[in-house]
Amino acid sequence: MSMDFDLLIAGGYVFDGTGRPAERLDIGIRGDCIAEVGCLTASHARKTLDATGRWVVPGFVDAHSHSDAYLLLEPAARSKLYQGVTTEVVGQCGASAAPLVGKARLPSDWEEKPYPGRWRTTGEYRVLLEQVKPAVNVVMMTGHGKLRSAVMGYEGRPATGDEIVRMERLLEEAMAEGSRGLSSGLIYAPGMFAESAELERLAGVAARRGGVYSTHMRSEGAQLLEALEETLALSRRTGGSTIISHLKTSGKPNWHKLEGVLERISRARADGCIVYADRYPYTASNTDLDVILPSWAAEGGREAVLARLRDSAIRNRLLEELSARQSEEAWQSICIAQTVHPELRSFRGIRLVEAARRWGLSPAETVVELLERDELRTTAFFFGMSEENMARILAEPWVMIGSDASVRAPDGPLSNDFPHPRAYGTFVRFLRMSLEGKTVPPAEAIRKMTHLPATVFGLGHRGIIQRGAAADIVVLDPTKIRDCADFDHPHRLAEGIAHVIVNGCLTLESGVLTGKRGGRVL
Repeated sequence: MSMDFDLLIAGGYVFDGTGRPAERLDIGIRGDCIAEVGCLTASHARKTLDATGRWVVPGFVDAHSHSDAYLLLEPAARSKLYQGVTTEVVGQCGASAAPLVGKARLPSDWEEKPYPGRWRTTGEYRVLLEQVKPAVNVVMMTGHGKLRSAVMGYEGRPATGDEIVRMERLLEEAMAEGSRGLSSGLIYAPGMFAESAELERLAGVAARRGGVYSTHMRSEGAQLLEALEETLALSRRTGGSTIISHLKTSGKPNWHKLEGVLERISRARADGCIVYADRYPYTASNTDLDVILPSWAAEGGREAVLARLRDSAIRNRLLEELSARQSEEAWQSICIAQTVHPELRSFRGIRLVEAARRWGLSPAETVVELLERDELRTTAFFFGMSEENMARILAEPWVMIGSDASVRAPDGPLSNDFPHPRAYGTFVRFLRMSLEGKTVPPAEAIRKMTHLPATVFGLGHRGIIQRGAAADIVVLDPTKIRDCADFDHPHRLAEGIAHVIVNGCLTLESGVLTGKRGGRVL
């Protein structure tokens, strides 16, 4: 019996997202759903995509994204769409776009951009996001840093009982307005000042509402095992789903700790803890350069930090502490990324030690000088991870793939900075690694980017190709798939993605944007 479809994907090798091997199948789509999967040669469709010789997979879910504000400026989501990403989980590392109440403010790189509207609450942000009609689906998380700064600013002290109650109420409101849970960034102010009890209370709110807790732990290097124990203890006490953000062992002296990390997580999972992690396929991280400042120097918000840098006595104390704490190898591993001050543009993409040589300063003096001139807006790449450890982490069955990056574009307002190449390359790079035998086989690699994160974040019938599932589908050429962005030229779109369908909307056809966008806030 013939059937009629809005869109037919014919003759491709279909990976359903569950880890099963590919089968040569046709997929019939009606509206925003997959209506039929099988041999559909007798069917009729308004439009047919010939997928012969290509792979057909569920749309990739970016389990760790920072696109919150930037999707308002680049709703076409080109850097992600050209990787096959159809859903982004935003609001990670404690730094969501909302709520913006009390003393809470956006990160400096977001704050300086002009947006198509203003928002305070999660609900208001959601409305604005829906109005710009993003090309990808969006899953919202609520940042602990936003809750804490809303209630008590950027003070470097434990929260009182009353303040924790107020944070709980804000999180309840955010989740009622569509947030899927809580994220924390415990190496950043103000999250670094929170005690475990505060985090447990808030993660407990997320757990009771069926949400998740994701955490950039207090340490990914020297105190990695201690930070992990804190996270696992919280998971045991709340009973909720816990996600370790961008799991890594930073700094060569800490590479050997991976065995202990994996053993502890495996034991916790065997004991019933619901623990996952996400990771990107690169050995360099990327964050604000001021992350290397000690906690006492990071307290109070940007103006307070800048005032310390400009006070000669405090500056000298800071220089002494940075010089004593950072090894020569650690200084060598830092590469300057984004700069804002015009006089610093030539420093983008060069090693910190080279910048120090140019200025005739020590590395510590160079860091402080950069931060002061750039008003804390300098970012950096930190080349401190092991290739072997990365491959082992990526292979764990409970590890999802997350870019840890905001959406970008090769032109327009989001083309002028100097991002990590992961913004453009994470998903195709991981798939390329799989094809080259450097990590798990392709069916498992696809599961890690589709059905696994869809299950973790409770996305229902997404991340899978089956009858009745949401029609988020990618057609790709495995012989052409590759990431093109690198640390010297980060604004380059990935190659090899032929077609992208989001909620039944053909958004990318033969590698070209159609101008149609079907993303939703999930």
